[in-house]
Amino acid sequence: MAGERLFHLLRRFWMVCLVQVLCVKGTKLWEVPTAPLTPNGNLSTKLFWEPQCQAHLRHLQNEARITATIPPKLDGHWVSSRCEVRPGPEFLTRSYTFNQSPARLLRALQHYYSDSDCHTPSYSLVIRGKLRLRQASWITHGATEAEHQLHKVGMVVHSQKAIHHLSTRLPSSCLGLKAGEHLVRHRLYELFNSKEEKDCLGAFGFSMMELELLRVETHHPSHSRPAKELFLGDVHTDWNERVHHRPTGYQEPLQNAMHHIHPCPVCALVYRGSEHHPPVLPSPTSIPLDLNGRWVSQRCESRPSILFLTRLFAFNEEQRTWEGTYQHYSDPMCRHPSFTLSASGHYVKTGNSVKVRGATELVFKVTRAKLVVFERALLRELNSSQNGSCGEVGDWEIGVEQDVTWTDGCEALAIGLPHKEYELFKMEVDHKGQPLLFVGERPTDGSSPDRPAKRPTSFQTPMVRCSTATGLELRYSSQSERSTGPKTSSANALYSSTSLLVVVNILSLGIFI
Repeated sequence: MAGERLFHLLRRFWMVCLVQVLCVKGTKLWEVPTAPLTPNGNLSTKLFWEPQCQAHLRHLQNEARITATIPPKLDGHWVSSRCEVRPGPEFLTRSYTFNQSPARLLRALQHYYSDSDCHTPSYSLVIRGKLRLRQASWITHGATEAEHQLHKVGMVVHSQKAIHHLSTRLPSSCLGLKAGEHLVRHRLYELFNSKEEKDCLGAFGFSMMELELLRVETHHPSHSRPAKELFLGDVHTDWNERVHHRPTGYQEPLQNAMHHIHPCPVCALVYRGSEHHPPVLPSPTSIPLDLNGRWVSQRCESRPSILFLTRLFAFNEEQRTWEGTYQHYSDPMCRHPSFTLSASGHYVKTGNSVKVRGATELVFKVTRAKLVVFERALLRELNSSQNGSCGEVGDWEIGVEQDVTWTDGCEALAIGLPHKEYELFKMEVDHKGQPLLFVGERPTDGSSPDRPAKRPTSFQTPMVRCSTATGLELRYSSQSERSTGPKTSSANALYSSTSLLVVVNILSLGIFI
């Protein structure tokens, strides 16, 4: 990547965005267009997808189905809805309770496991503290910033294997052990106490910086009662950075124990768990990796650096080809598109993961990329770039697709072609019997997993299969009509859908495949 030059480009573009209020939200290329797209008042866009995939994306545009308030209403008990995977990897479930007092006291339980199914508990952390809500975030639209203060953190160990592992990470002085003493299962050990100035969290690699960014969404389904979800800040993919990382994206949401999605068998198990009796989750129905077909986002997704998007992928297992379309938005409801980035190429499966059971390692290569811009600040950047470095300079127009393959990507936006990327995929079946596709989590710093050592160890929000068709081409027809002029065809292109690999940071689109 262009390093310092790119940094200054991003900074300049970001300032332009702030002035115009609506900022370009870019991210990595694993994202999708939805219907309808309306870049501005003078332009209307219609997308025509196959019915199955269109039905899965339509709910993202339904304003009446999701509401969010600032400041968020946190009171209550919030629990994990599945075994969560954090970078490392770490496998855990979370159970957080916020009381109704003005101080917003917090009691949190984090249960860690030795397996990716959260079936074998290793240890549990008991966290007590206080949370103070601040203001609406200037960085992440729709989020609220907060400050947290820890009072106490305790640990209960559940297995002999965990005792051995933790003994190598924590000094005996932290645990209050005398010479020759060892950790004992089911006993509470104090790791942090603000009054006694005891702090062993640094050696433990523990952080609650996720509490610094919050969002609560209420979902209003047509035929069932509302469900509430709590989004907390993302955890940095680099272990060395997570303790100091101020989040700008989210983790998988926690469900409200009284108003959760239905059915949610894991929610009940996590709700009833305690530090001495951690929840033991049933093994999920894992299935062999069969990528054939088309996959779509289940929600408007977020990425670090104020990025919102939806994804649509298509795979052909026989030919080992993939296509991905990523629609980026400027808002957390995915209703105001910024730009669409599509890519295609080939992939190969290289074997089973030794770090995440049930996951498969793959290598992807992107050989082609296209871009459609809906935001004028980004449009000006592209039209002022050096000739021959990013499509046809001077020919960029709102809503008109350009192929940037022939210029080996887009130098001004840090897109380089061809590109290789090392990935991690996993498939499961949810409680409804439908397959879910988990794709590797993107690096928080916006870099690319372009070598085996940088292969992800955690996942993004799972996608759902919307079609079993193996043909890669999806018809994307966009017709624009300006209110002051005749109808014009702004883009007619064959779009596809599918798998990973092009990273776009808000002002910079970097293809890392």
